[in-house]
Amino acid sequence: MKIFVYLFFVFLNLNAELVLEITESSDNPYRIAIHNFDGQTSISNEISAIIKADLQRTGEFSVLSSNDLLEEEAYQEELNYKNYRLLGVDYILKGKIDSKDKMNITVSYDIYDSVKERKIRSSKIYGIPNKTRQLAHYVSDGIYEEITGLKGISSTKMLYVSEDVAGSAKAYKLMLADADGMNEQILLKSNSAIISPSWSPDSKEIAYVSFETGLAKVFIQNIATGSREVAVKNKYQISSPAFSPDGKFLSLTLYQDGNAEIYILNLENKNLTRLTNHYSIDTESSWSPDGKKILFTSGRSGSPQLYEIDLLKFNTKPKRLTFDGSYNAKASYLPSNEGIVFVQRSEGEFKIALKYFNENFSRPLTESRLDESPSISPNGNVIIYAIKEDKVGLLAGVTLSGAKFRLPSSSGEVREPSWSGYLR
Repeated sequence: MKIFVYLFFVFLNLNAELVLEITESSDNPYRIAIHNFDGQTSISNEISAIIKADLQRTGEFSVLSSNDLLEEEAYQEELNYKNYRLLGVDYILKGKIDSKDKMNITVSYDIYDSVKERKIRSSKIYGIPNKTRQLAHYVSDGIYEEITGLKGISSTKMLYVSEDVAGSAKAYKLMLADADGMNEQILLKSNSAIISPSWSPDSKEIAYVSFETGLAKVFIQNIATGSREVAVKNKYQISSPAFSPDGKFLSLTLYQDGNAEIYILNLENKNLTRLTNHYSIDTESSWSPDGKKILFTSGRSGSPQLYEIDLLKFNTKPKRLTFDGSYNAKASYLPSNEGIVFVQRSEGEFKIALKYFNENFSRPLTESRLDESPSISPNGNVIIYAIKEDKVGLLAGVTLSGAKFRLPSSSGEVREPSWSGYLR
């Protein structure tokens, strides 16, 4: 029973080429008209299509199709804003692709406000032809930020674990993909379970738990080179790795004395510092955005609840943060440090919940019955998590504005999503 907390949800069958599907949009989405970009037809059409899909997937935008637009407007320098307003359009996007040679392209785009009747943004993105998806994601992020005031996340990456079952044999893969599920890359294949992937703050390294040695061990792997190493070389079970915001430390759960306790690993000198000392299970640590506090799950109150350690006073008694719900676990801080997102059990159902620090109550964000492994986008606006639907596992997401989506897979089973930080 000592390892139940970090293994409890490991073997949820979650649905590995991901395709995002909007299930519920925001009540009042931004309506944007996106014209096909001028320039090289194949690249222009691809970039236009990716931008449309990126914005649509947020659930916060309603994108007008080309059939809904007045085509003549696409080629006019002076826009007839009244025509767009008649279509209910709030914003207009026009762009152009320039290619001086086969090695370099420039994506230029302008955003117009149809109500204020003026251009509100003009930008250029430079890249190479075989990176058109990345360029399109950068444009999407620029649009999203200009209109919502939040940094966009279309250009971020996602980790997840896929599981294929053939008879009694199981194969596990640690996968890397764009935020839209495309450009999948296998980072690790194993016949042993892989759990708890976590990003370094610069998104150049990842940490995860693998059972390939027979024990739960934390590995740190370089994304670009694929090189990896065991984080702590000892004979004990280790789980739940999480990088500090400065990337210099790793918090983890170590079973050194037969009980699960929270430790901090100095990644430079490999020294371990013990943070908790209690007969109950302490696990699932995460760092506050400023690196001054650590959040963790503990059974010291009789059921799994969330506690916080002030690292400047870590020898003092941890502070309990949750009191409603019979089970609160697997928590992370919002990037704004205004609250936490976690798994909460209420009336026998597991849901993703949000608690702001200035409130004495938590609020459910999801409506299904068995939700787990929430991961927060770097802008703090989207939570991706694992669900169970009709006995089939998949990934789903919800925005703080209420938009919802699912990420079904074309093959295999996936679980434990983890969002990267910003990549530019």
